[in-house]
Amino acid sequence: MKATTIVLINSGAGSVKDERDRTKLLELLATTVPDALVRCTDAHVTMDALIRQAMQQAPTVLVAGGGDGTINAVASAVIGTSVILGVLPLGTLNHFAADLGIPTTMAEAVELLRDGVVRDVDVGGVNDRIFLNNTGLGLYPEIVERRERKQRAGIGKWPAAMVATIQALVRYRQFGVRLRADDTVILRRTAAMMVGNNQYTNPDSLEPHRPSLTSGMLAVYIPRARGRWRLIRDAIAALIGNVDRSAGFELIVSAEFTVESRSPRLRVSLDGELVRLASPLLFRSRAGALRVLAPHA
Repeated sequence: MKATTIVLINSGAGSVKDERDRTKLLELLATTVPDALVRCTDAHVTMDALIRQAMQQAPTVLVAGGGDGTINAVASAVIGTSVILGVLPLGTLNHFAADLGIPTTMAEAVELLRDGVVRDVDVGGVNDRIFLNNTGLGLYPEIVERRERKQRAGIGKWPAAMVATIQALVRYRQFGVRLRADDTVILRRTAAMMVGNNQYTNPDSLEPHRPSLTSGMLAVYIPRARGRWRLIRDAIAALIGNVDRSAGFELIVSAEFTVESRSPRLRVSLDGELVRLASPLLFRSRAGALRVLAPHA
């Protein structure tokens, strides 16, 4: 019999690393959505393998249980199909779930798989990849790469991120980009560039927020600070929540644009995951392309 709802859980996600928490989640799923088929990653089965197997069963709803990287991976599989994405926010930050209004408590998030409504939301696209939250160049992928190395060495995610951010800021290099949007060409030398799927209200804080996921627009953020120490000062201000002291960002809003660089391949962070993409980068908003379970308005 075909399963109409399949739940895929990343067992390495922060909220379910402990076996007791994972057992509690499985019990909640069995009680609340008893007809769902639940699969977890383990030492032998990766999330990519679970996603491939699940899509072969043509579910009505495919649920991603994990952080933003896991949710991106499942969304990448279901976009352009009739399959609905469900979200269990089990990661550290859970930005996409927060902007959808999905509860962070495990019990309430599971209940939403039963009681939620289907919404059509935007995703961002860059070349042949998608992003739900944002993608970054320059400092952003540098921080991700350094953080991942430290985590593999046994350092916790938050301490690894703090140290990686400081090291990247101290050792960063500027790069040149040519951004073409509509009939406008923008030339910049910068240490970083971030592209958001819809516009953020507080992009230079640790908890950026998007009031809408349905504007059909991408938002490009380029730091106004140019010098190393001004960048470090602004980063510290953001880390302690004092964003009013930050120099902020230059903002460019467009539904589609290209970014060109001298490098034939660019290191890019996609929802916190590191990839390398061929230059030039073509960014476009895929308006309303993702069907997702969300709370009632």
